[in-house]
Amino acid sequence: MTENDARGWIEQRFGAEATERVARFADRVIAESEQQNLIARSTLDAIWARHILDSAQLIPLAGPVDETTRWLDIGSGAGFPGAIVALLLPAQVTLVEPRRRRADFLADALCGAPNATVVTAKIEGAKLPPQHIVSARAVAPVDELLRATRHVADISTRYILPRGRTAHVELESARRGWHGLFHVEPSITDAESGILIAEKVRMR
Repeated sequence: MTENDARGWIEQRFGAEATERVARFADRVIAESEQQNLIARSTLDAIWARHILDSAQLIPLAGPVDETTRWLDIGSGAGFPGAIVALLLPAQVTLVEPRRRRADFLADALCGAPNATVVTAKIEGAKLPPQHIVSARAVAPVDELLRATRHVADISTRYILPRGRTAHVELESARRGWHGLFHVEPSITDAESGILIAEKVRMR
């Protein structure tokens, strides 16, 4: 998928104004990548396809979302997917990032998005009410993520977890340790990658 294709996918679904907000954020990420290693330099020229669309494709998997929806993104790093969700949706998005420098960048880059909150902490130390949606991109194995988020989730929480090419392996691992509804959705940015969806999760 080309950069124009990726941007067009987003604009078709979320409109020109929202897409422009994302474009300004992308420019900030590219500029800040000169100062700190936010994303791999090899992906800077493909930021729309490799990072932005890869984040935005999670939104249709969340179900109905409005301004009361609490969406938690863990280990947000450069803001993918949490910042993209906050820029495209009215949901109340909390981005948890333990690295101070990255968290400071996110807070500054999202200062015009009143529905976004950046928390500088590890998820285990974050004090938050139960979340409706939890996302995490390339942070930790699913079993570790489920354990680390038990205090910010309840039986209604939906997990949307891009897992790359290990999605089906992690699906089986999650089923061995947890009760719940688990399945894998295909990624539109990589035919060999998957997104693990988990609902009604509880420990065995």
